[in-house]
Amino acid sequence: MNKTAIIIPARYGSSRLEGKPLIKVLNKPVIQWVYEKAEHAKHADTIIVATDDERIYDCVKGFGGEVEMTSVNHKSGSDRIMEVVSRHPEIGYICNLQGDEPLIEPQSIDLVIKNVKDDNEADISTLIRKITPQEAQDPNLVKCVTDKRGFALYFSRSKIPFERHTQVATFYGHLGIYGYKRHALETMTKAEQTMLEKTESLEQLRALENGMKIKTSVVDFVPVGIDTKEDLEKFREIVEAKLR
Repeated sequence: MNKTAIIIPARYGSSRLEGKPLIKVLNKPVIQWVYEKAEHAKHADTIIVATDDERIYDCVKGFGGEVEMTSVNHKSGSDRIMEVVSRHPEIGYICNLQGDEPLIEPQSIDLVIKNVKDDNEADISTLIRKITPQEAQDPNLVKCVTDKRGFALYFSRSKIPFERHTQVATFYGHLGIYGYKRHALETMTKAEQTMLEKTESLEQLRALENGMKIKTSVVDFVPVGIDTKEDLEKFREIVEAKLR
């Protein structure tokens, strides 16, 4: 169990932008943009799209990618990923790469993988970035506080830390990419939802409440996740500008 897999969960249904993995930008579907970013990562042995939709399955097959069908009953991307991993006993490390992050940097993918493989204490790894106090007010932007060694203490939709004294705190926003040791992903997906997870609607809190250690690294890029039509247009503008 020493192989490393980047697994990209991709669903067709979305409350804000249905079918977003298949929406084309410069004649290329979003899921292909993400897949090709993953192909430039150096520390993975395989890339697999995990989907419950035959349209996405056919699309990935069409551009030559690896893809596996999964159950339609999964409640989270982690559950979908675990179904794929359960078929592959050779996979010991997993990178959960979101299918709506077409501008993710390959170096960041590699950093997540390196952290979870090289740090014996880390069950899970992820990324954070410095944000402004104003950004920290946004409940849609998940915040993270860490210890001095970079292990997560807590994640929240609230502004953390609370500013009793202003101009003292540094705020960090969380980027939704994870590296897992296989045992950690198995433990996560078998465990019941916890009180904090239900309260904040943040799956990573289940890991913390079950005593797992999440290693973070600070990166300096601002992600462009595609959740809305406005996000899609922003991504389109960015890639078109690079071709001018």
